[in-house]
Amino acid sequence: MAAAFARLLLATEHTEFDAGAERLAFALAARASEPLDVVLPLVSNPEYESEAPGLAARAEAEAADRLRGLAGAARAAGVTLATRVRRGPEPHREIVDEARRIEADLVVIRRRGRRGLFAQLLIGDMVRNVVTHSPCSVLVAPREARPWTHRILVALDPQSSDMTAVSAAASVAADGSLPLAVLCVAESDSAAQAAAEQALHRAQTTAAAFGVATETLCRAGRPHAQIVATARELGADLLVIGRRGDEGLAHAWLGGVAQKVIGLFDGPVLVAASTPSTPPHRP
Repeated sequence: MAAAFARLLLATEHTEFDAGAERLAFALAARASEPLDVVLPLVSNPEYESEAPGLAARAEAEAADRLRGLAGAARAAGVTLATRVRRGPEPHREIVDEARRIEADLVVIRRRGRRGLFAQLLIGDMVRNVVTHSPCSVLVAPREARPWTHRILVALDPQSSDMTAVSAAASVAADGSLPLAVLCVAESDSAAQAAAEQALHRAQTTAAAFGVATETLCRAGRPHAQIVATARELGADLLVIGRRGDEGLAHAWLGGVAQKVIGLFDGPVLVAASTPSTPPHRP
């Protein structure tokens, strides 16, 4: 994984819902033999702090307790942490700003916190905003998530020429010596199928530059349903998807296929948004 992502940022509140994200971040940091940057967002603003100083002080104390617990878990995993508490009215902005500050190329974050009244919530609002606005790739982890050891599946949009997701998936696959599959979901008409075949061919070429052979699949149907079903069918334990274009387009994409895939897949989902890794040099 170190070949794909050099600077990791774990965004956590050290709750039961963050367990999967913490587990993955520790594993990635240990594999890279690098300290792990951590940001704990704390909801706060000057008005709140002046009008309710007791509540603000209690929140600070709880944050300190959580960081101590996180540090203990990191020591047990053999990982050194560089932690930072960021205070602000919107947690996702603090996470995104910290990612920019340290020039992270991967944010690791939970899938959702407490569901509350939104029983059908696929991913948390904070997480959706982080994925939408992050300057880099985001790894979204359900709390049961474990490091991937079987197969990686990258879902490719046949209407896009962007191979960022394929590059990210191929780099991760090469680092872990894991098989890689590429899926296109397209309409059943001949033009759509032809576009999908062309996209899959580009994906094979892209992955080959990383020394990775790919299995290609083309399916028809509802994209999110086919992506999740294919991942389960293949035994993939990491899904990779792309995030389209600027923030406006990314927001629309996340509101549709990507959000459903992230929310319904059993394992972690990597949303590839940063500049893809450079293929290894071949003399």
